Amino acid sequence: MKPDTRTGGGPSQRMLRVGELVRHALADVLSRGDHIDPVLAGHIITVPEVRMSPDLKIATCYVMPLGGKDITPVIKALADNARRIRGELARRVELKSVPELRFRKDTSFDEGARMDALLRSPVVQRDLDALESGSEDATDPTSTDKETDAE
Repeated sequence: MKPDTRTGGGPSQRMLRVGELVRHALADVLSRGDHIDPVLAGHIITVPEVRMSPDLKIATCYVMPLGGKDITPVIKALADNARRIRGELARRVELKSVPELRFRKDTSFDEGARMDALLRSPVVQRDLDALESGSEDATDPTSTDKETDAE
């Protein structure tokens, strides 16, 4: 896919707007609970993000079951029922054509937890404490190398 040159490679306003429209409609379809598939009926599924392709023909839907359990069977069930879900979306959104749906695991919660763990690490805490005390060593990237070499 070619990046959108108008915005420096990021999604266009139209892609963002259509993605949000599809996300809301998909969340509504999944929350109604009138599914044939027992896997989908047994889970509450959140849809934190939908990314649209530049031509708006493919919607990559990032989903996560509540509690993060059984993600693989939920993704498989969504993929198996994508045609039916797409039909439901067609009734809810006014678009020239309803995009093909692709379902992926949402990793934003994992990334947030990883960033939180990094920020709580002893090395970062040491640097933050040094900044608060006004030490110059915290801003010097070679300061940890000097300490390591001394040990």
